[in-house]
Amino acid sequence: MPRSVLPVTRLQPKSILVWSLVALVGAVAWGVLALSRGEEISAIWLVAAALGSFAIAYRFYSKYLADRVLRLDDTRATPAERLEDGVDYQPTDKRVLLGHHFAAIAGAGPLVGPVLAVQMGYLPGTIWIVAGVIFAGAVQDMVVLFLSMRRDGRSLGQMARDEIGKVGGAAALIAVFAIMIILLGVLALVVVNALAHSPWGTFSVAMTIPIALFMGFYLHVLRPGRVVETSVIGVALLLLAIVGGGWIEHSALADTFTLSPTTLVFCLVGYGFVASVLPVWMLLAPRDYLSTFMKIGTIVLLALGLVFAAPKLSAHAVSPFASSGSGPVFAGSLFPFLFITIACGALSGFHALVASGTTPKLIRKESQVRMIGYGAMLMEAFVAVMALIAASVLDPGLYYAMNAPAGLLGTTVDSASQAVAGLGFTISPEQLAAAAKAVEESSLVARTGGAPTLAVGMSQIFSEVFGGAGMKAFWYHFAIMFEALFILTTVDAGTRVGRFMLQDMLGNVWKPMGRVNWKPGIWAASAVVVGAWGYFLYSGATDPLGGINQLFPLFGIANQLLAAVALTVATTALIKSGKLRHAWVTGIPLAFITVITFTAGWQKIFSADPRVGFFAQREKFADAIDAGTVLPPAKNLDDMHTVVTNSTVDGVLIALFLVLVALVIGNAALVCVRTIRAQRAGRPPASTETPYVASALDVPAPEAAPALAGARE
Repeated sequence: MPRSVLPVTRLQPKSILVWSLVALVGAVAWGVLALSRGEEISAIWLVAAALGSFAIAYRFYSKYLADRVLRLDDTRATPAERLEDGVDYQPTDKRVLLGHHFAAIAGAGPLVGPVLAVQMGYLPGTIWIVAGVIFAGAVQDMVVLFLSMRRDGRSLGQMARDEIGKVGGAAALIAVFAIMIILLGVLALVVVNALAHSPWGTFSVAMTIPIALFMGFYLHVLRPGRVVETSVIGVALLLLAIVGGGWIEHSALADTFTLSPTTLVFCLVGYGFVASVLPVWMLLAPRDYLSTFMKIGTIVLLALGLVFAAPKLSAHAVSPFASSGSGPVFAGSLFPFLFITIACGALSGFHALVASGTTPKLIRKESQVRMIGYGAMLMEAFVAVMALIAASVLDPGLYYAMNAPAGLLGTTVDSASQAVAGLGFTISPEQLAAAAKAVEESSLVARTGGAPTLAVGMSQIFSEVFGGAGMKAFWYHFAIMFEALFILTTVDAGTRVGRFMLQDMLGNVWKPMGRVNWKPGIWAASAVVVGAWGYFLYSGATDPLGGINQLFPLFGIANQLLAAVALTVATTALIKSGKLRHAWVTGIPLAFITVITFTAGWQKIFSADPRVGFFAQREKFADAIDAGTVLPPAKNLDDMHTVVTNSTVDGVLIALFLVLVALVIGNAALVCVRTIRAQRAGRPPASTETPYVASALDVPAPEAAPALAGARE
């Protein structure tokens, strides 16, 4: 088989010095964080530790994966070249594709999860984000992207069926598709909540659609290949849309862009369908690329703000809630629930759907797998670190007053102040009222979910550097709009991925549905996917306890179970392709996340604590119904019955997901054992990779051909 034909580079003395300095800075930063004993620590040390680790990992570990494990081969034609159809398969500039892939994977997780995990302290979350992304998350994304690219862009579920077999494959297809619908519904609900009654955010986000269409036609039709030129125009228009949103909010047009949650639901469903069926170069790729400028620009600005403001970390390094499991933000101890709460940014199964969805159909050259698969995930991890810092610099009293549930805090600043004092922290009613007034909100009490907390933290950092306290409200609303834009790009790409998955699944039964260029199949599959998550989204937008709100507690565990499936497929494929000695790169993360998710799932099913266990919660509310008592979050007996139903459904579904994933892992283990025995007996299995076809894109000059030929086996 072809080996990597990427040029082999050796470190020069200057490079050795540079990378030694990078390693030293990272090591010193980690040392400062590890040795602190209660004294105040600057947030800059967190930034330095993360960036130093990410730089070393990308330069050395990702290169090892590219050259030794995957053996990327630029002489081999990718599916984008061989199957180009102008709709889903399209050789794409690596800069545009990096932007698309990053925007597609970076959703609510890296923004919200780290904020909630600050309950455990800033140190556990930071360690998990950095170590998790280097050895698990980025590895998963890169390997799954490579495997899908070598198999004509097949979806994760279909690859599971091809590599593991019919039983494990069927279990994987069912689990992956069901989990994906839940994830899309939850992400869409976050967008709806962020944009509801926000004319600034709605206008700015809506304007990215016509801007992206213009960029798509400009780059594809008017000025092909002029990426820099297109980017400059697109960014200028995006900045104009952001500024225009602030103007709209205070103009007569504000009512036009002030939409209710239900109206936003229909807008999202319509947009998701259109984005799924249009050619990828026309809307999806340029819009995600455009959104990346907004995302990365804001995060870089936040990092610069941290450097200049140098705020102190107010949160504990490791809080008492880490061991007690009695935290007010979410119940459960550090192990396993920290690793469930922080998913995107460290390891996320949803990424495997994108890495086996749109992106492998757009890669121009195999060498780009390293930058797009591993590099984009490191970018997301940096976003997660920034979100964690933004929450950690807030006064702990304000943090818990915003993130503890209303049932604990009450509805007034006085009751919230007393409740926070009961947790061991201090914030006066006057301070709570002043914090809300500073960002022009009526109240910040019980603003759960993580997004408002992140916005407040970002506004505090930005205002210290740009504009002072008088600009806090501006930066707060800017952050809310930024979060909505951040998450929306995951919904549109995820819908297209869902369409690919459904077509692959139905193609096993009826071949025409498996053809990604058959328009009736494209439209039908897209309609089913948006209809599924749209139904749950609409129900959730109209009923605080219904629809996707009912399934929201499954989000974290379901996402990490999806990662277990992805790593299982990756490990099995590596072993079947004769790379047993390298299978540890996905096998070790697989073992770790399997223990985590099954431990968390076991506790969610069997824990006697009603704040943790679904069935314990069901029993608690059922007993209260018998006693005629109404417990929060229910407001009446009808709500009490709904909570009982929701707890039952969640408990049954998590048990079903655990069984399905256990089937996948167990079936894969049998396949791996048989494969190893067959390989040792000289009977390697038939490869599921697409046969080698020489690439005609960017063919090297004739004088370089002999050198490249010598690098091939």
